[in-house]
Amino acid sequence: MIRPHAEQDAIRDDVFRWLDLRRNAGAYEYSRDELVNYMFNGERIPLLDTGRGIRNPVDFDSTLTIMTSSKKTAYSDGISPEGLVTYSYQSREGGDNVKLRRAFERADPLVYFLGVRPSYFVAFYPAYIVHDDPVRRTVSIALDETLRHFDDPLNLKEYERRYAERLVRTRLHQPMFRARVLRAYNTACAICNLKHAELLDAAHIIADSQTGGVAEVTNGLALCKIHHASYDQNLLGITPDYEVRIDRDLLEEVDGPMLRHGLQDMHGRPLTLPQRTADYPSRQKLAEKYALFAA
Repeated sequence: MIRPHAEQDAIRDDVFRWLDLRRNAGAYEYSRDELVNYMFNGERIPLLDTGRGIRNPVDFDSTLTIMTSSKKTAYSDGISPEGLVTYSYQSREGGDNVKLRRAFERADPLVYFLGVRPSYFVAFYPAYIVHDDPVRRTVSIALDETLRHFDDPLNLKEYERRYAERLVRTRLHQPMFRARVLRAYNTACAICNLKHAELLDAAHIIADSQTGGVAEVTNGLALCKIHHASYDQNLLGITPDYEVRIDRDLLEEVDGPMLRHGLQDMHGRPLTLPQRTADYPSRQKLAEKYALFAA
């Protein structure tokens, strides 16, 4: 029996609320185990299906979530520069494709889960299906609500394209970047070893707005918020040999325990590096950033 639309909408809203709570508490990725055990008013409603990339509960009349596993995505994340994901129909006609098309027709919000490693995902929501191509048997999913308001999301005007690409860089790639960087650094600040995820950021060495500011782990550092802000403002530097430096004037300043213990005591401290050498911060990028600090 199909749930009333009002109840389906209430469940979707609660899923977004639940994901928000996890994210605001510092979660940077969601495990399959927790996603399949989501509860609504005491009822378990899995948000992922077994062996399929689409989740269509039998009592829903349109798609609730779509998932792409880490095995199927390159580092580009499968996201177009405009923030769209192409998703193919199921091979056989049936309820999955019907519910997918209905989500498009009714503009129902859904969650798009993208794998960052086996059984772990980042979430984009609310996502919307903005185009249905029954000939190619694909749909296009906008990962940000703003994108669905363009007249033609598949053929953007130049100013729309520039806006969309900037949005993707700042809002859509960041969850992937954060998940990979915090995982590489074992959810701890690379400078002070603070381990509270809600107080940690994935900091770019070279800003993503600059040439070379790619969303790759080697261009990232797990930093607590005070060290992230200090690094961005060039009050704190990291040498290409992975050693922390504090601005000379700041070292001589007398203030309070936060300045002394939070910054001044970090001067000369070695950076805590990821376990995998492939995840080490790029010496070249560190040198480029350090030159700004030294200047």
